[in-house]
Amino acid sequence: MKNIILHDFPSIHSGLLPLTFTRPVSELHIGFGSIREKWQKLLPANYSYSTADYLAELFPTASDIAESIVIAANILPDPMLADTISNMKHGEMLTLADGSPIAMHGFSSPEEAESTHVYPGDPIVIRRPYDLFLYNAEAIKADFETNTADRRSQPISPTCTVIGDSSLIFLEEGARAEAVTFNTTAGPIYISKDAEVMEGSCLRGPIFIGEHASVNMLTRIYGATSIGAHCKVGGEINNIVMHPYSNKAHDGFLGNAVIGSWCNLGAGCVASNLKNDYTEIKLWDYSTRRFLRTGLQFCGLIMGDHSKAGINTMFNTATVVGVGVNIHGTGFPRNFVASFSEGSAGTGFGDVPLSKFMAIAERVMARRDVRITEPMRRLYATLHELTDAYK
Repeated sequence: MKNIILHDFPSIHSGLLPLTFTRPVSELHIGFGSIREKWQKLLPANYSYSTADYLAELFPTASDIAESIVIAANILPDPMLADTISNMKHGEMLTLADGSPIAMHGFSSPEEAESTHVYPGDPIVIRRPYDLFLYNAEAIKADFETNTADRRSQPISPTCTVIGDSSLIFLEEGARAEAVTFNTTAGPIYISKDAEVMEGSCLRGPIFIGEHASVNMLTRIYGATSIGAHCKVGGEINNIVMHPYSNKAHDGFLGNAVIGSWCNLGAGCVASNLKNDYTEIKLWDYSTRRFLRTGLQFCGLIMGDHSKAGINTMFNTATVVGVGVNIHGTGFPRNFVASFSEGSAGTGFGDVPLSKFMAIAERVMARRDVRITEPMRRLYATLHELTDAYK
């Protein structure tokens, strides 16, 4: 079996902060799951990572690059691309039309290529956090086709209302949905194993609900939305990607957003996704430490892992929140809140000591029967030092 290494080019990894502070690029979720999981589905092989040094203990490189195919971790696969890469010869490089590497056989530096070929297709490329929600509709539709082929859905309860094509609704074994309105006119709806959509909820595809996730009563979800495994959601949601083990369980609006893992948005928390003057949105960029133009009119909250927002927290349009942040109190916090910070717009923000962060993370994760390992502790300790530069 082939060895494949999913490679984080440094500029791509930094461009996707704060989400990649705690994971390689290929562990970002879009559509039905992580980028890595999509590659494994379409191109079976032995997969490992080439990522930032401090992440390498948890996400190691398991094979010699000289004996592997190296794939840019921010490229989403499609059947034609997977087939093309599978047939690459040693020394070959496959690129996008702009010359950016897609895959390299036996090396990780483009300068080492013996021959270069331009891929004729147009794959999805993730360069900034907001690309995850911008391309989520395409990813969900592609994943739905891949993951439902030659499979049969569990029956839809007669208590549910279906608008559109019922064949675009797929319920895995153990999925529960009663008195739910499904609308597939804009895209499919997929509910994973042991997930529950409670009564009175309205889902308008394309939507993916991960394993053991809960959609609370009277929730309104607009596509394109992906809810990760073990998440709990409620209120009004529009075009978001939520990584596993995060919660927005109560009323409040969240739109055009990406939420990391182990996050919690309290009751009544709302996040603007449109400026009052309808002007172009600027978003904090870690590489330049500036707010950069995005070309977008809609962008909500970008939140790193282990961050929390108390009840009735209000976020301005295009707010970036780092890792391990605790926001509470009245008023709008600024559009960038650095990692390991705690406070409010009214009182200001102070540093969160590593010991306090670790104690909170242990309690939060234990509620889901997940234990913090020693490699995780070392990762968070290193990250705590690294993020001082952004405060």
